[in-house]
Amino acid sequence: MFIQGGAAPARSDAFRDDLPAEIAFLARHGVSRAILDDAARAAVLAGVSADRALIRGGLLPECDFYRCLAAETGLAFVEGRLAVHLRARFPEAILASLVPLAAAGDGLAFAYAPEGAAVAELLASRAHLVPRFCLTTPTAIRDSMLAARGDHVAALAADGLAAAHPEFSYRGGASRPQLGMAYLIGFISGALTIAFPDETWALASLCLGLAFLGSTALRLAVLLVTVPVAPARLPPRTPERDLPVYTVIVPLHREGRVVRRLLRALEALDYPSAKLDVKLVLEADDEETAAALAAIRRPGFLEVIVAPPGEPRTKPRALNVALPLARGTFVTVYDAEDVPDPGQLRLAVSVFARSLPDVACLQARLVIDNAGDGWLTRMFAIEYAALFDVTNPGLARFDLPIPLGGTSNHFRCSVLQALGGWDAWNVTEDADLGIRLAAAGYRVADLPSSTLEEAPRQLGAWLKQRTRWMKGFLQVCVTHSRRPRAAYRELGAARAFGAMAMSFGTVASALLFPAFMTLALEATLSGRLFRPETPLEIVRAAIGLTLFAAGLLALTLPPVAGLCRRGWPSLLPLVALMPAYYCLVSIAAWRGLLEFVLQPQRWNKTEHGLARTSRSGRLV
Repeated sequence: MFIQGGAAPARSDAFRDDLPAEIAFLARHGVSRAILDDAARAAVLAGVSADRALIRGGLLPECDFYRCLAAETGLAFVEGRLAVHLRARFPEAILASLVPLAAAGDGLAFAYAPEGAAVAELLASRAHLVPRFCLTTPTAIRDSMLAARGDHVAALAADGLAAAHPEFSYRGGASRPQLGMAYLIGFISGALTIAFPDETWALASLCLGLAFLGSTALRLAVLLVTVPVAPARLPPRTPERDLPVYTVIVPLHREGRVVRRLLRALEALDYPSAKLDVKLVLEADDEETAAALAAIRRPGFLEVIVAPPGEPRTKPRALNVALPLARGTFVTVYDAEDVPDPGQLRLAVSVFARSLPDVACLQARLVIDNAGDGWLTRMFAIEYAALFDVTNPGLARFDLPIPLGGTSNHFRCSVLQALGGWDAWNVTEDADLGIRLAAAGYRVADLPSSTLEEAPRQLGAWLKQRTRWMKGFLQVCVTHSRRPRAAYRELGAARAFGAMAMSFGTVASALLFPAFMTLALEATLSGRLFRPETPLEIVRAAIGLTLFAAGLLALTLPPVAGLCRRGWPSLLPLVALMPAYYCLVSIAAWRGLLEFVLQPQRWNKTEHGLARTSRSGRLV
């Protein structure tokens, strides 16, 4: 519809019929035959258009390609910011690479950046194009749209889920019925404590003890499932042309120190560059990261998206800016400091292909690689070995909700978009999304592939990170308990128990751990634990012994199993210090509770690029 009849442009000897039409014209604009041959071969192998292989493979800059295309067609080429019409639709205009322009004196109406078959169609017509069209680059269309429709994009990223499914968003906090129930429970508990202190304490101990015991039992039950950290046999290698486009989203904020390492890790992925759709998302005021990216060569498959200013300033809001622009069949999230296994995307494609359609997400294994930095990073490494090599694979086998890690979760893109993406108002958007997937009838499966991560080595940084996690778990509890009957109906009994145990149980056990430990030690040292005299003391003794034994087993056995599976025997002696480490977790839980009340949207940024050691050598 863009073409009028006209004479064919003159052909030259440099225009070769054995090259794909979408790149053959470049020969008479100074692009070497060797580059064009490489692009043609890559396109055949990957099963994509030759222009995509050329640009995504880094053989020719995007700007040069479209400048040559404009010269070939006689259209104007507009580089840089476009005057986008206010009625341009997001994300449709970006995905179509066609954007309407605001009225201008030059009469231009649309900016176009054709790709693949559209390029070949224009060139094959050998005609003049409608003068009101100009050519530009996909990057110019995307950046111009984000600038022109910034308020709309920011609102969609922050409130898209809250508008479509308010019951699944933490925005607004606790509901009035929730607050009323909390006040009622507090009043009744206080009154009973004053009137019947011993009986009230015994009843509270029994209720809290049973809840704690249920969470502990689940953490021990996952030991019955043995899943190796890597597949015993890799699946057959899928030909490149049969692989789908894969979107990778990496939110960045003040990450100048790790940008080079991140790009090395992304370029090391064993996946055809023409089918990689990598999006780095920056905040508008993040000059540090923008300068670091501008100073280095970037691969052709990488896009830099600047999120429009808006609130809340959270990671999930940044992810929501990029999600509507995802072109992949599957999408994954990596953090700035991540170094994923090079074969992770290929393995994820194979696992999805062998899974039922209700498997909407795969959780890869997160591995702390700088354990040698100190005691704190060693304990973090032990904790992650227990969580990602034991607990999560076990939960997946039991078909229970998994509180996803904030990185290396791989989704069916269509499912994630249909669910509304991430909750921008929840600071543990990953754990929340794991429960939302279960409520929608989807499952999360284990992906036995590792992603190396950097743990904070300073206590202050560790406390800030863990405080955010605990606050987020409380937000998850509030969000998914607003409609208890509906949640129970959507999840079912087993999944509801699993979701409660891994969210509320995690926070409650951390908050109450010092109290339980103190009571158990006091009762043991005084002898009352083994010589109860009254019915109340019998109840307390039974609860104390059970919780002490079960809690100790839950603290130590999963880490031991995880370290054995990971092949890290040198860290086994430190498992004895897990109770001491968990006291720090308890401090973070109480800090999280305080922030939950006073600063619910505060995002405690974790600084990266500070590791001094690396087990694999890939973090330093």
